[in-house]
Amino acid sequence: MAVTVRPVAGRADRKRFIDLPFQLYPGTYPAWVPPLRRDVKHTLDPSKNPFFEHGAIEQFLATDASGTVVGRIAAIENGMHLQKYDDGAGFFGFFECIEDYAVAEALLDTAAAWLRDRNLTHMRGPANPSLNDTAGLLVDGFEEEPFILMPYNPPFYEDFLTRYGFTRAMTMWAYYVHKKYVQVDRLKRGAALVHRRTPGLSIRTLNMDRFAEDARTILDIYNDAWSDNWGHVPMTEAEFEQLAGQMKQIVEPDLVFLIEHEGTPVAFSITLPNINRALKEIPSGRLFPLGLPKLLAYAHFGIYECRMPLMGVRKAFQGKGLDALLVLETIVEGPKLGFDACEMSWVLDSNDRLKNHVESLGAVADKEYAMFERGLS
Repeated sequence: MAVTVRPVAGRADRKRFIDLPFQLYPGTYPAWVPPLRRDVKHTLDPSKNPFFEHGAIEQFLATDASGTVVGRIAAIENGMHLQKYDDGAGFFGFFECIEDYAVAEALLDTAAAWLRDRNLTHMRGPANPSLNDTAGLLVDGFEEEPFILMPYNPPFYEDFLTRYGFTRAMTMWAYYVHKKYVQVDRLKRGAALVHRRTPGLSIRTLNMDRFAEDARTILDIYNDAWSDNWGHVPMTEAEFEQLAGQMKQIVEPDLVFLIEHEGTPVAFSITLPNINRALKEIPSGRLFPLGLPKLLAYAHFGIYECRMPLMGVRKAFQGKGLDALLVLETIVEGPKLGFDACEMSWVLDSNDRLKNHVESLGAVADKEYAMFERGLS
C-alpha cells in the first residue's frame, strides 16, 4: 500500500487522530473499551497537560492514496526521563494502524526520524505519553476487556513491532483475584506477623476533607518507593495534581489506604472502581448529550470490579510486609463496597517477590503486557 505520513496540523487533523480507534475497533475487537474523546484531547493539549512542561509530543497521521486515515503515531521526548536516566531514550505512543505492515513501518520510520533529529539514540514504547499514563502493549489476554487506565490493542501489533526490530524491554502482568478464591486466613496470619515485627503501624483510609494534603503525601511516598523500579520517572507536582484531580472524580475513599508508622505515613495503595465497565456503554466516546447519563447510571449500579494501579512503600520500610497489609485491607473492604474482584496491575516481570506474593493469595495472571525498544542507528 502506498502510504503518506505527515504531522498533525490543525483542528481537522487532531480530530482525525482521535477518531481513528473508533473506526478500527468496533465490530472487530469486542473487548475494546472506547476512551472518552475529551480525555485523549486533553492529554495531547500542551495548554492542559503538564507533561508538556518538560516533554514534547509530535503527532503523525498515515493516509492511503485516497486520503483515508489508516494509521497514527506520536513521537515523544520525555524530559523527566532524560533528566533521571540520561540514556538517550525517546518514546512512541498512541500507535494505531490497519493490519498492513507497510503502514506500521512508515509510521515507525517517521517517529524514529523525529526522535533522531532530537539527538535521541533509541525508541521505547508504547507510552501514552509516559509510564505514568496508560502504557505498554497488550500481548496476551485479548478476549478480556481492559481495566481502567490499561491499554488494549490488536494481536498483530506485537508482530509489527518485532518485524521492525523491536525487542522486549520489560514484561508486565495483570493479576486478577476474585473474593471466592482469596486466601484471607493466610493474609490475616501474615498481617499479624507484620504488626508484631514492626510495632507502631496503623492504617487509615483517604480523608476527602484533606484530599490535597493526602495526595501530596502519596506523591512523596510514590517518588521514594518507586525510584529504583524499572522505567520509573518521578511525577512532577503538577502532573500528580492533575492525576489526583482526575481520580478524585471516581475514587472510592474507603479503598485508598495509608499506613503510618508512629504517625508518619510510610506506605499507600490506591484502588479505583473499574469504570471501563461504564465506558463500554458509551461507544461514541462522547459524554454529551447521552453519554453522561449512561456513565452515571452504570457507575452506580453496574461496576463490581476494581483495579489497584498504585502501591508504594518507602524504601526504609520495604521488605517488612507492609504491602501485604495493604492487599489485605483492599480484599476485605472491597466486597463490603460491592466489589467482588480486583485487578492488580501492572506487576513487573522482574518483581519476583510481589508476583509470588499475589499468586500465593489466589490471584492469577490473566493479561500480559510489554514495553518494546530498539536502537535508532
